[in-house]
Amino acid sequence: MNRSTNRGDEISTYASELRWILEEIVVALEGLTAAQLDWRPAPTANSAHAIARRVVAATRVYALGFGCGHAVERNRAEEFTGTGSHVRDVIDAIRQLSREISGREALVESIRHAALHLGELRLTRDLAKQHG
Repeated sequence: MNRSTNRGDEISTYASELRWILEEIVVALEGLTAAQLDWRPAPTANSAHAIARRVVAATRVYALGFGCGHAVERNRAEEFTGTGSHVRDVIDAIRQLSREISGREALVESIRHAALHLGELRLTRDLAKQHG
């Protein structure tokens, strides 16, 4: 097997793993009420909605910007705004992003970053459900 085939397989594997994480974020969001999506476990903690928005923005920068060389702008402060009543926009952005992923280094960083936030989101979701 030549080197380019191995690299192609490797990138496909990374892209598949990142798509799985992004889909798990969608699963964690679906079924939550707007109040649960906006609930924060502590005053300085992020809501489920904010966590998902952050993953979308950061993954766009890593995967599309660094990995694919696309011009990607990011407004970090805006990532933590919005309300759970607009969760469908976040879910649509995640699914669109999943279709555009490539680039080895960017994928590896995106996987690491998104996986951290998936754990944070799952914990926040579970606490929000218990809270009401």
